[in-house]
Amino acid sequence: MQSYFYDEQIRRFLLQFTRIFSNFQIEYGRTNSQDATLVRVPIRYGDASRQVQNILQDNSANSLPSTPLMTFYITDMMYARERLQDPYFVSKAQVRQRFYDTDTNSYETTQGNAFTIERLMPVPYKMSINLDIWTSNTQQKFQIFEQISTLFNPSLEIQSTDNYLDWTSLSVVDLDNVTWTSRTIPQGTENPIDIMTMKFSIPIWISSPAKVKKLGVIEKIIASVFDANGDAVNAITDSDLLLGTRQKFTPYMYSTLLIGNKLQVLKQSAVVDQPNTSVILPDNPPSNEFWPAVIGMYGGFRPGITQIRLDNMWGSDDQIIGTVSYDPIDERFLLIDIDPDTLPQNTLLPVDAVIDPLLSGPGSGLPAAVAGQRYLILEDIGSVINSHPASAWGQLVAKANDVIEYDGTMWVVTFGSTTNTQNIQYVTNITTGLQYLWTGSQWVKSYEGLYTAGNWSIVL
Repeated sequence: MQSYFYDEQIRRFLLQFTRIFSNFQIEYGRTNSQDATLVRVPIRYGDASRQVQNILQDNSANSLPSTPLMTFYITDMMYARERLQDPYFVSKAQVRQRFYDTDTNSYETTQGNAFTIERLMPVPYKMSINLDIWTSNTQQKFQIFEQISTLFNPSLEIQSTDNYLDWTSLSVVDLDNVTWTSRTIPQGTENPIDIMTMKFSIPIWISSPAKVKKLGVIEKIIASVFDANGDAVNAITDSDLLLGTRQKFTPYMYSTLLIGNKLQVLKQSAVVDQPNTSVILPDNPPSNEFWPAVIGMYGGFRPGITQIRLDNMWGSDDQIIGTVSYDPIDERFLLIDIDPDTLPQNTLLPVDAVIDPLLSGPGSGLPAAVAGQRYLILEDIGSVINSHPASAWGQLVAKANDVIEYDGTMWVVTFGSTTNTQNIQYVTNITTGLQYLWTGSQWVKSYEGLYTAGNWSIVL
């Protein structure tokens, strides 16, 4: 893990300190016939290195800085124990951006990405700064001091950054003391430049880097995570917890209905006539819920990247995952492109169609029988004595929900619903492309249908 970081925090406070004193002026040449000339007093950071100082002095020890001039430098940096707070405290802030359109280089009115900012408690310090005011006469000193002294009564607020998430940006500059002159009496034979020193203190904070996390949608909330043996690992996946069952929550308790490649968002009160209990798909109920309003509460939608994850509704821990985009015709629907690797794998060979064998048969509503044809039938046909055989099916005896196949000479049962009551089976209807699941007592849609609150999620 890389531990180096540098954010120029002290430097930013020094820059703000420089701006406080960067526009003071003194007056030259006042006469009765003309206005005085105003000269700006420059300010520099005075902690120069030897090399830089030699350059400024033209490599001469006899060069003196011109006046008037202000210089400042740090004299002390003390740990402020009186401002010490909980060093292990972590502040969390949620931030939601406006969506930025890179094509138009402008911000839209919709919501963009959402983030969580985790900030560690900063370290308190007290920084002491000396401001030296270089003047060539007392009149210059009077002018500069009078302009500065009125600002500090007793302090002046500064702000190191304009980032509203930076909780350490605000501080104050306190004037602690003033040394009027650097000269002493008697002065002797030398005539040094008169320097007035103003001593300031600034309470500052030094912060470690913040952690930025992109927000997602809550997928599941587990109320109790320990089983009777205190095993958190197994308890998380166990739906029969001793201390309570797992609870799943979805924002606003919305459901979603998957039919074909379209997802519709529904309120909890919406009525779906036929949920996932048969091979017949339910109809889309009337709804005025629109996906952009739902997704916009949590972050930016990216077509082809944003995912919908659907929990397997028949007991498996696997999820069906697909990328989505808005339906260009109706924003009540999302178009989903399901990753085929996340779909349940077929355990039976596909069937050509799902049929009622009493209403249609080979050559009578169905293609002529050829070897390998397979059908999933919805009604019983024939009997053990076959006293009334269906002429189209020959001597076939089959039960509703069986899978039958033509072996080249006769129809036979390849999957018996009455003898397979324990194992889950998957099969695909070639005609419709739908996949069905055998629960042990009936065929149902394997993944299409209604997903109630807590059984689906959005990954932005």
